[in-house]
Amino acid sequence: MKRIFFVLTLILFLNQQKLSAQASVGYYPWSSLLTISTNSKKVVWLDARFQTNSLFSSLSVDLLPMINLKRGEVVQWYLGGGLRLNPLYRIADADADLITIDGYSVNFGARISPLPQNRRFQIAVELNPYVKDDFASGVLKSHFGLVYIFGKRKKEEPVTEPALNP
Repeated sequence: MKRIFFVLTLILFLNQQKLSAQASVGYYPWSSLLTISTNSKKVVWLDARFQTNSLFSSLSVDLLPMINLKRGEVVQWYLGGGLRLNPLYRIADADADLITIDGYSVNFGARISPLPQNRRFQIAVELNPYVKDDFASGVLKSHFGLVYIFGKRKKEEPVTEPALNP
C-alpha cells in the first residue's frame, strides 16, 4: 500500500505541465519548513515541503497533492494529503528501507494575498493532521508562513503619442 501511494504521488508530480510557469516558494518559520509548489492556481497542484533545522537523519520531505476548493483574487482554499518521506534515514539505521515512509497527513488551508498591488505575495495558514506510518500516534499541526509566486510579468502596452499636424 505504501509503495502504491508513493508511485501515484510521483506520477502526479511528473505529470504536471509547465512546472516552472507559476511555481511558488514559501517558508513556515515556526514549523521550519521550506515549501516549493507547482502552479497553485490550477485545480490540482503539488506541494513539496522540506524539513529544515534538524539532524540529517531526521530530515524529511512531504509530498502533498492539493486540490483547490475555492479560488478568488484574494483567498484560495485548498485540501490535500500526502506522505512524509525520509530519504536520509539510512544514515541512522543501515537496515532501513531505501526510502523510509514516516507517515501520512491531510492538509486544509488557505493562501491569502493581502496586498492589492502585488498578489504574488501570500500568507499561508493551514491545519495539518499527521499520523505515523504505523498509525500508532499522530499530532494536529498548524502552519503559518509566507509564500511568493513566480511567473511572467504582464507586459505593459506601449504608449503611443498622437501625431502632430503642422
